[in-house]
Amino acid sequence: MKKLTIEDVARKAGVSKSTVSQFLNKRFKYMSETTRNRIAEVIEELNYQPNGLARSLKQNRTHMVGIIVANIDYSLSIQCIRAIENELQRHGIQVIICNSDENAEKENTYVETLVARQVDGLIIFPAGGQAAPYTKLIDAEYPLVFMDRLVEGISTQSFLLDNEMAVKTAIKELTRQGHEAIAFLSLPLGLHAITPRKERMSGYKKAMEEAGLPLQDAYMRSVPREEISAALDELLRLPEPPTALLAANDLVLGEILKYANRQAVAIPGQLSVIGIDDAEFARIYNPDITTIRQPAYEMGMQAAKIMLNLINDQDGSMPITYRFPPSLQQGQSVQPPALKQ
Repeated sequence: MKKLTIEDVARKAGVSKSTVSQFLNKRFKYMSETTRNRIAEVIEELNYQPNGLARSLKQNRTHMVGIIVANIDYSLSIQCIRAIENELQRHGIQVIICNSDENAEKENTYVETLVARQVDGLIIFPAGGQAAPYTKLIDAEYPLVFMDRLVEGISTQSFLLDNEMAVKTAIKELTRQGHEAIAFLSLPLGLHAITPRKERMSGYKKAMEEAGLPLQDAYMRSVPREEISAALDELLRLPEPPTALLAANDLVLGEILKYANRQAVAIPGQLSVIGIDDAEFARIYNPDITTIRQPAYEMGMQAAKIMLNLINDQDGSMPITYRFPPSLQQGQSVQPPALKQ
């Protein structure tokens, strides 16, 4: 069976090839509604499938964007990707999603692969702390957007939470309920100090000082996921154990709740808990967990819109760091500390 071509569509619709081409590229400015409807009817009747590769080569566009995520397990990652994909698909752009597993070398390989495939732009949750790989993209004026993290020495469009404000909001809620012995549990800061972890630790120190509470090294823990259980054992066996605990992200919160179930730690009776990132499981747990929400979907939507502007050379060349405000999602995991016997 002969493969249908744009000439076949144009002939049957009674229009020129260029008019059909304009229709396929959604350039309707000088096209009447009657012509648009006629071409659409013919395409449906003939079941014509445009040659995407040929169109990409002609336009020097592939209508694809690469998303490289540092850890696809995070609630933030999932929600951002969903928003980015939804918004880009509305504009005829597909996404390729890659998970670097917090590995800078793996991320670099993905960058090289996606650039070789001529994707129109890259949205990266950076795993690396070295500027060189990103500098090459910026020097080449390649559309580049950062999500959730910053890299020292790199200025590009970046979208992330106001991390210090998120921690301050949590500490304010805990102190409002009368807590003073407040611990902070995070994943390791990383070789190059991963932005949210670094800023949340900094925010914890500032918030405690502003509340007039002493900083205790024993209450500040940054440990790998598999060591969180042991860290909690140590915290709760201190001569003066914390009465409240702030989980720096959803993965940490998940491990805390598993530990509480295994060890029969009563939340909030024995330990009040707040988590940063509004993970779905926080609503399911009994009691439902108070969280600090970051507007992940909105962040992803805005990142996609900026990427579209960069691809189309519209408003977006000036590097800006966009910080989104957190919000307190009240649950039932915080109450005043139990009176000492």
